[in-house]
Amino acid sequence: MRYLIVVPDGAADRETESLGGMTPLEAADMAYTDSLAAEGESGLVKTIPDGIAPGSDAANLSVMGYDPAVYLTGRSPLEAVSIGIDMSDTDVAFRTNLVTLEGMGEYENLTIKDHSAGDITTEEADELIRAVNSEFESEKVKFYTGFSYRHCLIVKDGGVEFDLTPPHDALGERAGAHLPRGGGSGFIADMMKRSYELLKSHPVNAAREEKGLNPANSLWIWGQGRKPALPPYYEKYKVTGSVISAVDLIKGIGICAGLAPIAVPGATGTVSTNYEGKANAAIGEFRRGKHFVFMHMEGPDECSHQGDLAGKMESLKRIDQKVVKPVVDYLKGEDGDFKVLIVPDHRTPICIRTHSSEPVPFVIYDSTKKPMRDETRAFTEKSGEKGKFFESGTALADYFFLGKG
Repeated sequence: MRYLIVVPDGAADRETESLGGMTPLEAADMAYTDSLAAEGESGLVKTIPDGIAPGSDAANLSVMGYDPAVYLTGRSPLEAVSIGIDMSDTDVAFRTNLVTLEGMGEYENLTIKDHSAGDITTEEADELIRAVNSEFESEKVKFYTGFSYRHCLIVKDGGVEFDLTPPHDALGERAGAHLPRGGGSGFIADMMKRSYELLKSHPVNAAREEKGLNPANSLWIWGQGRKPALPPYYEKYKVTGSVISAVDLIKGIGICAGLAPIAVPGATGTVSTNYEGKANAAIGEFRRGKHFVFMHMEGPDECSHQGDLAGKMESLKRIDQKVVKPVVDYLKGEDGDFKVLIVPDHRTPICIRTHSSEPVPFVIYDSTKKPMRDETRAFTEKSGEKGKFFESGTALADYFFLGKG
């Protein structure tokens, strides 16, 4: 048996007035995925446990079958693993965004305009992170370049008891309302403020502004945690596998779970990512004998954070036609049984431009089962309400791999 999980990040949404009361999943052209639902199962799953913030760290751990209440130690340590940082048990990792602030006057009065600095390129970002290190690096503090706007700060013998806000949760709001809080957090706020003075006139940002692009004029530090320890995937589900994603967080979870990270040229984590390259990479992993491929597609989530409804729907269409269809068609054309799970990690409603905790729809297609085709089943929130409900992502993963539940 071979297994494929496709995660269209943040695809689930709420009813949208401009779509006549439909959600983006209902309005988008996802005919192939809907056909899998018609021949398989659809339902809802609660990926975010009560009391846990609906971050991509918790949600993707959940979808992969790891209870976030047990295994979540913070977002950034998972990203640190992905980019090859060797953390000690006493190191603390922090996610560091390059963001766009706008306005005049004191840092506290600036507005958080863009959590991704216009999806800055990794090459540009690396120049800025090197400038930041020249200012802040010490025996205890060091910044590491990640991908695009997503980077990492390591603090040796650091603490984690801080209240830090993800920048995508504060878009359009004053920076001062979301500065770090908690004992000992002052050094983080100080670096954020000083980074603005350092970066706002940097040549990289001057060039970006000349092109009409958002400048990456400040660090935004959040997502702290220590090194995680996940039981290997082979111990859980007796499968060898690979993870395909442009996002360091997802690759980090996969690495910690014993999955091989697969690099795809042109994989950007946006609506313009290399869909064909990801599909070909997944097919290649199955051809090499892997039992399982986990594919993560960031585009819908990024579009939601930007308030880009048209982009979100286009991203969903491309995932359906350029990822799900070719990979599943390949599996159908090969000897051997297979199962497919398509499920968002969390909802990212366009109307709020950030994550929410409502259950998300899923589709399961099992080549060994031939139920009567039901055209009312689809990959939508409303269709999911009529199907099986899982109280956790772990329960859904156990059902998918082991048939439990």
